[in-house]
Amino acid sequence: MNCVVPMQLLLLTGGLTASPIHQSELVFPLHDQHNHAPGIVELANGELLVSWYRGSGERSADDVAVYGARLPKGATDWSEPFLMHDTPGFPDCNTCMMVDANGRLWLFFPTILANTWESCLTNVMMSQSPTGEGSPKWNRHSMILLKPDDFQTKAMELLDSELASRGKELSERAKDYRDELQERLGDKLYQRLGWQPRCKPTVLPSGRILLPLYSDTYSFSIMAISDDGGESWIAGQPMMGFGNIQPSVLRRNDGTLVAYMRENGPRDRIRVAESSDDGQSWGRVGVSELPNPGSGLDGVRLQNGNWILVYNDTIEGRQSLAVSLSDDEGHNWKWTRHLEKHEDGAYHYPSVIQSQDGLIHVAYSYFTSEGKSMKHAVVNEDWIREGPTP
Repeated sequence: MNCVVPMQLLLLTGGLTASPIHQSELVFPLHDQHNHAPGIVELANGELLVSWYRGSGERSADDVAVYGARLPKGATDWSEPFLMHDTPGFPDCNTCMMVDANGRLWLFFPTILANTWESCLTNVMMSQSPTGEGSPKWNRHSMILLKPDDFQTKAMELLDSELASRGKELSERAKDYRDELQERLGDKLYQRLGWQPRCKPTVLPSGRILLPLYSDTYSFSIMAISDDGGESWIAGQPMMGFGNIQPSVLRRNDGTLVAYMRENGPRDRIRVAESSDDGQSWGRVGVSELPNPGSGLDGVRLQNGNWILVYNDTIEGRQSLAVSLSDDEGHNWKWTRHLEKHEDGAYHYPSVIQSQDGLIHVAYSYFTSEGKSMKHAVVNEDWIREGPTP
């Protein structure tokens, strides 16, 4: 039986009960504008902060801006949404956040220059004292400018190998795609522009920060790497799987990094790649057994070493949002339950963290015919392991 416990009681007891815990609520009432792509963090004082973008559309709507809301520690109601950043006349889109070891808040999002994903630049903002009411006071705002090593030759070799493996003559459409991609791969501007965030950064034991980015220009992913606490960033080597975007990175005990990625092509499965050099380079982009309908996902390593992955477990549509648990570092996902499973609506683009008290928090876009919101769910491992969806 599912145990639904008031949020205040969960926080006061630290969530340390033997009972399954599952509770969820809208961050704000259903809204008529486009509200999408949340991030979530726990601040040093225990309050939760959710970010997302809001406007009359996505990249094509110039009124899109970044919003936020707070849930103070011990509270049951989220604050009213507040504006976190707006670039006047340009859309600001996908958000993700992190809190560093010094309690500073970092916010990442792209600004779309020409109403196309290919034209975006990624912003980084930092707040030294992010607690309080309303928007954090920002102490820094800059752009992450990446200059990857030229990857045209390797990318075309991989593409031609993949096309040849199909064992049939290319259609005119496939030939046009290949020619267009080759032209873009040879363009320095395309190689350096259009990288944008979706999933939260991963901080390695060395202190290295990996900010996962992706490009809709190529349907590739890449890591922006900082070894100086976010002061400067360099580009790793792209993960070139022709459809692998929006990576979420988890670290195994042996130091291997695993990137789980949305499939932006025909494979209908979550894409996966591994790195043995702290994210500088990645092996072949493979295909997992987990389904994916072309939708974002997110993962987190728990305090006990278990892994959580939140994703749409379908090959078409976003009406089912699952949370899976692995006790062997992603080799097997033994337990799965559903945060949402309805015929109508879309429940997607999750962001997942574990708070200091051990609870698992998920923020995700919640779309219905009546409007759109962000939804926040809090669960524990007992709930995931409990059994069939209620």
